[in-house]
Amino acid sequence: MTTPTAPPLGPVLETGLYVADLAKARRFYEELLGLSVMFHDERVAAYDAAPGNVLLLFQQGTTDTPAQLPGGTIPRHDGSGRLHYAFSIAPEHLQPWRDHLAAHGIVIEGEVKWPKGGVSLYFRDPDGHLVELATPGLWENY
Repeated sequence: MTTPTAPPLGPVLETGLYVADLAKARRFYEELLGLSVMFHDERVAAYDAAPGNVLLLFQQGTTDTPAQLPGGTIPRHDGSGRLHYAFSIAPEHLQPWRDHLAAHGIVIEGEVKWPKGGVSLYFRDPDGHLVELATPGLWENY
């Protein structure tokens, strides 16, 4: 008996982070990273991270019960610890990002030059999540 093949997936649509202070996190993501907020309330902020990509910031402790919406129910979810995610950037924006982060007092904790030619910069958001900015040449598909 053969196992059915999974239907195809598209790109990751949403990435969610849990933050201790949503207002402080919003300032970081809007003012430092320049993300545009699409929706926010006291428990979540949704950002246009790139075409078809959404970054969600959830106030810690507000998602451990289901959310009842007019169209249905979002099951409970939660997370903890320092997470990691990456934004893609063009190679010519690498130095401007270094300068921008330095001008805002953000410490670059690491920089990696990858064998395929990409470069990654690593720094922290206010909750200690590891943010990566990566140029092409990091993975076989990027």
